[in-house]
Amino acid sequence: MEEQPVHKKLDKRERKNLILLICILLTFTVMNGTMFNVAIPDIAEEFNLLPSQVSWVMTGYILVFAIGSLMYGKLADLFPIKTLLTAGIILFASGAALGLFSPNYPTLLAARVLQAMGGASIPALSFIIPARFMPGERGKVFGIVSSTVAFASGLGPIMGGLVGGAFNWRFLFIFSVLSLIALPFLRRWLPEEEKRQTGKVDILGAVLIAITISAFLLFVTSLNFIALLAAAAAGVLSAWRMYTYEDPFIDPAMLKNVYYAFTILTSFLGTIAMFGMIFVVPIMARDIYSLSTVEIGLLLFPGAMAAGIIGQFGGKLIDRHGSYPVVQFAFLFVVAGSFLVSTFIGVPPWIISLCILVQYIAFPLIQSSTANILTQVIPEKRTGVGIGLFNLLNFLAGAIASAVFGAILDLQNVTLLLNPVAQNGSATIYANLFIGLSILAVLTLFIFRTIFKNFAEKHK
Repeated sequence: MEEQPVHKKLDKRERKNLILLICILLTFTVMNGTMFNVAIPDIAEEFNLLPSQVSWVMTGYILVFAIGSLMYGKLADLFPIKTLLTAGIILFASGAALGLFSPNYPTLLAARVLQAMGGASIPALSFIIPARFMPGERGKVFGIVSSTVAFASGLGPIMGGLVGGAFNWRFLFIFSVLSLIALPFLRRWLPEEEKRQTGKVDILGAVLIAITISAFLLFVTSLNFIALLAAAAAGVLSAWRMYTYEDPFIDPAMLKNVYYAFTILTSFLGTIAMFGMIFVVPIMARDIYSLSTVEIGLLLFPGAMAAGIIGQFGGKLIDRHGSYPVVQFAFLFVVAGSFLVSTFIGVPPWIISLCILVQYIAFPLIQSSTANILTQVIPEKRTGVGIGLFNLLNFLAGAIASAVFGAILDLQNVTLLLNPVAQNGSATIYANLFIGLSILAVLTLFIFRTIFKNFAEKHK
């Protein structure tokens, strides 16, 4: 039987310091995403971009972030987490410094890619740290991590609105540069680790997967059939590499575990619904309500703050009642929230803000409960790659949501209203998008209940 890695046991103070470190790092990373989400209308206006074009500010970032999250997950099985996080933060801040002085759209995209290459280390390793160093408090810590993500996502729109409205969206990069402040605490508080497993990372496999995904998303946003052919060719090569290479970037054996595969599928579909909402709302708010950047931030703020509070409570629910009822409870909120937004588009913005709140609070519950399920269905020695693939698909869901919804929003003269109780007119396309998210959540909930019914009984 293969020996499991042995890690240092942390006392109460060391655990609190480590949780604080995770929260600090996640705050910088998540704010970086949500601040720019609010600024998307301003970026589109400055560079004269369509929604499908400006979506690459998020899509490009999330795509590299997704690949990087799995890369760091695999590297965490080979190298100390402290070393990986140090390198990641330096790259993240360097990309922010480039973005601060970006004079044009290509430079902005390059800065976002560099940021993503480093920033991917933070959420990827933040989910591995509790599993590795605090196994007895996983549910609690995953709840804190997820609520921090929600809190930072709420703080981001406010800061993005204030800074972008008062100055310029480029100044939003300053917050990411400040992540360097966390470095000395990271070096002091993260435990030293013994030599990890020997092995190597499949760089070629990662590149092929990145080409497959980016070419496909380029086809979605531009209907370029050459990009579709490139995606198909790279996809075939990726599959060949996956099944012939000794240690592939994505191990197909992981996906043979039905419970693991459907856990990450559940999180993937839930994240599409959440990122879809976060991407569409700022564009909708500018288009339908003519809100300023600051007002868009205020529109999102109550929901994100409520999600932060619920995330703390959700961690305790997971430890007390298990992950399975929490997942189902969360998806009911996605269904209700998406339907309410679809129905009430066009009414005063404060009502829409309350509808967004209903959907927003599902995010930390889905993240923490599915992450906790993963720790039950994968062996400890595969935690890095298992959670890495989980993060890969979550961030890929964000890239897909941004690209697909951006392409849909390019459509003109949409008259077919899918929600019979929604208002017709200029808001039709937005109402249809949100009713689609509601239907997606219903299907995901049905799949989860079907697959996990027996497994949940065994793990009560």
